[in-house]
Amino acid sequence: MKKFLMTAVLGMFALAGFSQVKWDAKFGMNFSNMTKDSEAKALPGFHLGVGMDYGFSENWSLQSGLMISSKGYKYDKDVLGADFKARPIYLDIPILAAYKFNISDNTKFVINAGPYLAFGLGGKGKFDVDGAEDIKVFKGEEGMSRFDLGIQYGIGLEISEHYLVNLTGQNGFICPWDVEDGDKPKNMTFSIGVGYRF
Repeated sequence: MKKFLMTAVLGMFALAGFSQVKWDAKFGMNFSNMTKDSEAKALPGFHLGVGMDYGFSENWSLQSGLMISSKGYKYDKDVLGADFKARPIYLDIPILAAYKFNISDNTKFVINAGPYLAFGLGGKGKFDVDGAEDIKVFKGEEGMSRFDLGIQYGIGLEISEHYLVNLTGQNGFICPWDVEDGDKPKNMTFSIGVGYRF
């Protein structure tokens, strides 16, 4: 996994030499949960990082980037006997095909979709009871898997060539735990974000 991350980062820097490449800074709010688990509830989080847009034509481009993303979920005390919150933090690497078209003289509407890869950086889980200690979500035999893979999709606006507004969804393909029977929950995130393109 480390070799892949290094390859992805070096690949993005290699593209930086092409005039069609544009870079941007992004941040925003996440709302995350687990699929196929009716007892899990959503938690707010954040995302921030750098994005890359490699234009093939006036309408088509390849979009990627490195995003630090706070995800998570929670259970009420009637499920586990105590309120529990998990807040894993991932490094997300999306690889998206984007289609753009003008809706006014200085505004483009953007539709994008493609796979994303994620690597767990850290994060904590916490039981809301007296004397409880925080647990590291990616450590130990019961910890979550650090690797995630899924699909990302979104819509957005590019305003005056510099300002970005995005609505994004992610659906994971990999269950974070070793679940043998029954439904296997997966990461799910919806985000709203803004950015500035240099």
